[in-house]
Amino acid sequence: MARISGISVILFEEIQIGEDNFGDPIYEENPVEVENVLVAEPTSDDITASTQLYGKVIRYILGIPKGDTHDWTNKKVSWTDAYGVTHTVKTFGFPITGIEENIPSQLPWHMKVRCEEYG
Repeated sequence: MARISGISVILFEEIQIGEDNFGDPIYEENPVEVENVLVAEPTSDDITASTQLYGKVIRYILGIPKGDTHDWTNKKVSWTDAYGVTHTVKTFGFPITGIEENIPSQLPWHMKVRCEEYG
């Protein structure tokens, strides 16, 4: 029996590089590679709940590995699947985080992030 393994995704972190003439921040995207991320399709209950709560249609759910310290709230994420198709999504809502110590050691993921299509 094979073990479940995730893929590498690119998380685009926003770094403030200055301010415009009105004092609003100007951001630059900094791509960061994150290993062992699960990419899953949502259930029909997930789709219904996200549409009712956020007004957004959930497209994917990402499983984030234990020990990851990146901010996944409202970020752009990209990956290439096994067929060579690049997917770009934007996370929304707050990540659903489990308590790492209460999750079995065989499962290296502890957080779920909802994603919608981007672009």
